[in-house]
Amino acid sequence: MTTITVAADLLSRLAAVVAAQPGRVAVHAVDGSLDFAALDRRTAGLARALRAAGVRRGDRVGVHLARTADLPVALLAAWRAGAAYVPLDPAYPAERIAFMAADARLAAVVSADAEPPVPAGVPVLRPDAQGTEGPAEPFTPHPLDSAYVIYTSGSTGRPKGVEVPHGAVAGLAAALELSGAYRPEPGVVAWNASVSFDASVQQWIRICRGDTLVVIDDTQRAEPTRLVRLLAEHAVTDLDLTPSHWQLLREPLAGAGAGTRVPRLFMGGEPVPARTWRELADARIDALNLYGPTECTVDAITTPVTGPGPHLGEPLPGVRAYLLDGRLMPVTTAGAVGELYLAGPGLAHGYPGHPGLTAGRFTADPFATEPGARMYRTGDQARRSAEGLLEYVGRVDRQVKLRGFRVEIGEVEHALGALAGVTAAAVTLHEAAPGDHRLAGYVTGAAVRPADLPAELRRTLPAHMVPSTVTVLDALPLTPNGKVDHSALPAPAAAATDTAERTAPGGVDEQVAEVWRTVLGVPDVEQSDDFLSLGGHSLAALRVVHLLRRKLDVELQLRDLLDAADLAGFTAAVRRAAAAGPAAARPTLTARREAVR
Repeated sequence: MTTITVAADLLSRLAAVVAAQPGRVAVHAVDGSLDFAALDRRTAGLARALRAAGVRRGDRVGVHLARTADLPVALLAAWRAGAAYVPLDPAYPAERIAFMAADARLAAVVSADAEPPVPAGVPVLRPDAQGTEGPAEPFTPHPLDSAYVIYTSGSTGRPKGVEVPHGAVAGLAAALELSGAYRPEPGVVAWNASVSFDASVQQWIRICRGDTLVVIDDTQRAEPTRLVRLLAEHAVTDLDLTPSHWQLLREPLAGAGAGTRVPRLFMGGEPVPARTWRELADARIDALNLYGPTECTVDAITTPVTGPGPHLGEPLPGVRAYLLDGRLMPVTTAGAVGELYLAGPGLAHGYPGHPGLTAGRFTADPFATEPGARMYRTGDQARRSAEGLLEYVGRVDRQVKLRGFRVEIGEVEHALGALAGVTAAAVTLHEAAPGDHRLAGYVTGAAVRPADLPAELRRTLPAHMVPSTVTVLDALPLTPNGKVDHSALPAPAAAATDTAERTAPGGVDEQVAEVWRTVLGVPDVEQSDDFLSLGGHSLAALRVVHLLRRKLDVELQLRDLLDAADLAGFTAAVRRAAAAGPAAARPTLTARREAVR
């Protein structure tokens, strides 16, 4: 293990970049660009406005903004005011935002909305607010000062905050530089992850070391072809994404032309499937596999995507990784499964307001030499292969990763069980097709209409936590000790629909409808059905497009499906594509950059 000294705080690093290269572009976004001098002026002015509103060192500032140039400005301004930022994604349900804002005890909120869903009395500042007075000296955070509080899914039915200190964030940047993941020279970094997802931290903080940040808005993220054009337009050198998102981008990147460079791929948020690993490794695509929980400041273990199959790699500088058994003894036998524990300066402070939960996950490190050292129990199982590679095995609990987001099944079950008419609820992770994982809900209740439940859940849960299907059962299967037997739940099924409007068999209409039924896992579809309302998402949409391209030999784009109001509208788009001629051959993925060393 390589050790690192206390890393320079990121605000000091940013100040050095501003002084050395004030005219270089710092941010590209859909609403314009900022050079480092303009970024400095705007963040300083907003920081002064926050201070004037009463924000002090150690406070928390909510950031409730869309993905524009205002977003990095607000995050940096919160730091410069001495506060930790708390992301409040506007895409989340208002009830969930209100809960997080109250639980975090915010001192202020930065929002473009006049009345964001936060507690009464909390000052709301616009992102362009500019204070005129402020402290004479710039704020320099202590390594133990809180940098941010990000809320993750909670097993008790409520999201919980994870509080991370400045020293851990600065150490993350330094460790990724020492490991070679960040190149010494400034790059152009695509900010792809939601600000509520901890992977966003690894992306946006790179502005503090002089990288140019390209903020990808939600429309660009949803359309692979448009996103690929954006990457080429700004000559993006680094792209962080989940393996699921790579499947959306693979074909547009491969077909973008010989002049298009595939950026260095930072893959994390979920395990890399063996097929994807082999494809990237065989094509010598410059890619890294990154592993780490939110509680350990984003990334803890990394490796280049090379070799025969998926593995986690080795700890970043400063990180200690232990593979332990139930007695907290090291697991040394090849192939034997243990639980991963992580230690080092990258650990979070814990869960604010939950001392018992913090004590249960952050325990004393019996292998450390320094007094008071802690380690974090990840809940992830792993093993060492015969070749010595660290391989991910699974979870010791019911937490899952779904398209990069951490989901506690217990929170979804709690929300589902709280709906009117539901007497009992269970949720499982269902693989509708290879690589296409979805949540499946099961309920009991005499008067429950399963088709109504997902819409009700969207009022309290973010979209990635809403089950794609809900099945009504007479009773939930139980184990001999009276607990729900999740392994005995039947295959998920959607509520039956009126078959009178089902498309006629044969022909394009029926083939399109059949692909929808297959991909969505529903027994029937109607011409008025909306893809997303039936549980569709971006990966499922990609499967629909690919299946129809092969089945009908048509040139379809993902946008054709996402822009369609219903099945009838999409079918019309398929007919137009069929009239335009056959599809082009699927391009072969080839490396256009030098492989990782």
